[in-house]
Amino acid sequence: MLQLNNNRYEIGGIDALSLCEKYDTPIYVYDTAIMKRQYDKLVNAFSAKPPKIKFACKALNNINVLKFFKQQGAGLDCVSIQEVWTGLKAGFEPSQIMYTPNCVSMEEIEMAVKEGVQINIDNTSILEQFGTKYGSSIPVCVRINPHVMAGGNINISTGHIDSKFGISIYQMRHVERIVNTTHLKINGLHMHTGSDILDVEVFLRAAEILFEQTAFFKDLTFIDFGSGFKVPYKPDDYYTDVNELGQKLSERFIEFCKSYGRDLDLWFEPGKFLVSESGTFLAKVNVLKQTTATVFVGLDSGLNHLIRPMLYNSYHHITNVSNPTGVHRIYTVVGYICETDTFAWDRKMSEVKEGDILGFHNAGAYGFTMASNYNSRFRPAEVLVHEGMDYLIRERETMEDLLRNQVEVL
Repeated sequence: MLQLNNNRYEIGGIDALSLCEKYDTPIYVYDTAIMKRQYDKLVNAFSAKPPKIKFACKALNNINVLKFFKQQGAGLDCVSIQEVWTGLKAGFEPSQIMYTPNCVSMEEIEMAVKEGVQINIDNTSILEQFGTKYGSSIPVCVRINPHVMAGGNINISTGHIDSKFGISIYQMRHVERIVNTTHLKINGLHMHTGSDILDVEVFLRAAEILFEQTAFFKDLTFIDFGSGFKVPYKPDDYYTDVNELGQKLSERFIEFCKSYGRDLDLWFEPGKFLVSESGTFLAKVNVLKQTTATVFVGLDSGLNHLIRPMLYNSYHHITNVSNPTGVHRIYTVVGYICETDTFAWDRKMSEVKEGDILGFHNAGAYGFTMASNYNSRFRPAEVLVHEGMDYLIRERETMEDLLRNQVEVL
């Protein structure tokens, strides 16, 4: 997280420009102090009902980050068997891992069963196949679609009626038939309505819908409310009041447990909330290109490294790290990919010159994990700042990496 100190930008107390000199650009830099701040903030918000936190590793899957959250006491939320394997490699116990895939084959789910992790199923076809194969021998969680539209963008809204995620609340009678016929043991209910949920009341309304579905399931041990908490992207931006949510949902959850007749565990699966603000993406200005209408700032990066602005129209605050106190001018920031890879239109920032370093804020979530080799470009390095020291946690790719899995036949 970029912080200005004596007219120089630092990340975790380390000069940002010195990191660029040491590791070259572009680079992703993550600050564990911010990760811990966010983790503690969420846990403390639910002090009345201590939650179990499962870090959604699709947001940032470097094994060092996974190990850091394990040290804090978190479990892991995985959406693929490869993430499960990475989590096990990072030292998580199978019981600490929730596996929530979407549209995968039964064969992949069987792989996860062999690893001993908690299975979460979000469609009736796989639920029936699972019940037929395993019966009551393997407990399973069911992902519910509450039909609540929430989230900052249609592509990250996952709980509405047209979403591919979850089993509709209107299919609960079908689920009940599958459970009764195959003798499935349902030990958890799960929902995830989307990302960037600002309104606490929307979250609470979805929670009430989830509580209603427990009437079909008598052997629950936990309820997983997913995540989707909004973090600030701009100076003075709005964000989810997790303290308000923690107070209200904790009280309601305690009441619910009394009516259910058993004290259940409260789970959350935050990803972006824990790591977004911890990450900074640093890139160098290759060229200033002035046209008849626009001044373009062209970087040594593009959608191959940070696709979110192009994919979601997401906002990343951009800082000229090389010129903290310069006069502000208006620029359009673009990349070097043979595609329209515009990071920001008409963005005001300190005057830019070629060779300057620009810093993208909120780059900890879905930055590197969505990076690619488009245009045969190398994926960038990753650096971790931890307790005043910086560590290279992923090397920059090389030509050998690009060619490693190609097989020459001609």
